[in-house]
Parts: sequence; structure tokens; C-alpha cells
Amino acid sequence: MVEEIGEWMKINKEAIHATRPWKIFGEGPAKDSVAPLSAQGFNEGKGKPFESKDIRFTTKGKVLYATALGWPEDGKITIKSLAKGSELYPNQVKSVQLLGSTKPVVFSQTADGLTVTIPEAKSKLGYALVFKVS
Repeated sequence: MVEEIGEWMKINKEAIHATRPWKIFGEGPAKDSVAPLSAQGFNEGKGKPFESKDIRFTTKGKVLYATALGWPEDGKITIKSLAKGSELYPNQVKSVQLLGSTKPVVFSQTADGLTVTIPEAKSKLGYALVFKVS
């Protein structure tokens, strides 16, 4: 397991090292159903498991990184925070790259969100997919 984490870090390090928080930390079902804090502020183990709709964000310069915390069954991920006209991301998305892949990414930005089609089958990219958005 540690070796898998090391491989994932090698592929996705630019989305972690020297990055900053974005306007929000994330979106998705796990965030929306978080258990209230109890006792000394612990709520571990009470939330839903992560899935492909759970997205976490970091930023570096003018680049936004969106990490999907699961592999989608249908091969598509929609990032609601990056919808066309969103206050969070008012710019038009011009480019999306899947870190660890050399294949072009097909995407569309609509009022519902930024929908990205994964360009390859589940492989060395592991459980969390990182998209470089600009």
C-alpha cells in the first residue's frame, strides 16, 4: 500500500507541493453529509466513504487542481463548482489535463458544471484522479 501511495505521489505531486487552498476545500456527497463534531471534536468514521463525486481543490498560480476521490463507473466526472458562470470560477475553462496521462481530455463546461471524460481505463492513476484546470 505504501508503494502505491508513493507511485500516486510521483504522478500527482504538482497538485500537492507548494500549492495553496482554493476558495472552497471541496464538494461532494461526503462533504454534504459530514457528521457533526462530538466530544473533543472527533467525527472520524461517521461520514460516507469517498466516491468520484467528492472533489478536493488546491491551486498554484493561475492553475486549479481538482482531485476526484474515486474512479467514476461511467468514465465521467462533473465538477459543480466549475460551472459556467459560477462565482467561484467565473473564467471559461480553456484546458483540462489528467495528471499521469498523455491522452487529451474531453471536457465541457455548462451551467451544471465542468464535465470531464476520463481518457483511459483505471490503471496506475490509482484511486484519486487529479485534473489540472486552466
